[in-house]
Amino acid sequence: MQSHERTSVVEVMGHGAGHLAVYVGMAVGATAILIPEKPYNFEKDVLERIREGKYRNKHHHLIIVSEGVADTHEIVQRLHDDLGIEARLTILGHIQRGGSPSARDRVMATRMGHYAVEALLRGVTSQVVCYRDSQLVLTPIAEALKMKKPLDSYMYRVANEVSI
Repeated sequence: MQSHERTSVVEVMGHGAGHLAVYVGMAVGATAILIPEKPYNFEKDVLERIREGKYRNKHHHLIIVSEGVADTHEIVQRLHDDLGIEARLTILGHIQRGGSPSARDRVMATRMGHYAVEALLRGVTSQVVCYRDSQLVLTPIAEALKMKKPLDSYMYRVANEVSI
């Protein structure tokens, strides 16, 4: 393997939800994205995609795995056993939260914080500020904790189609 030929398996946060993995996978052009919402077949969804990439002269492969979907150490071992690839494993965990916020993040945080303080000054408690349909709204904490954001299947499909 030449020095510019790399295969990396990267585990990202998202136990139970693959949104982060999908967006990361799209941003980096991942060869494969493994998420809890979409059952996967290792042979088809990982090995065949790597083989196809190699056929197209792709010399680097990124496998993005949402935490809890698979044992990433086993993925690295299978890549070695099945394809003879020496893959590197990176488990990002909470380190990925350490980046600087974008301008958009800062503006949203300021708006939400201000909205929350205004609600408290009006005597509203046990609510969380949510961004829904381009509006800030208050939602009871118990209700907010039950909310699940459905996976954007279109984004998942696009991320997989453009990566090889």
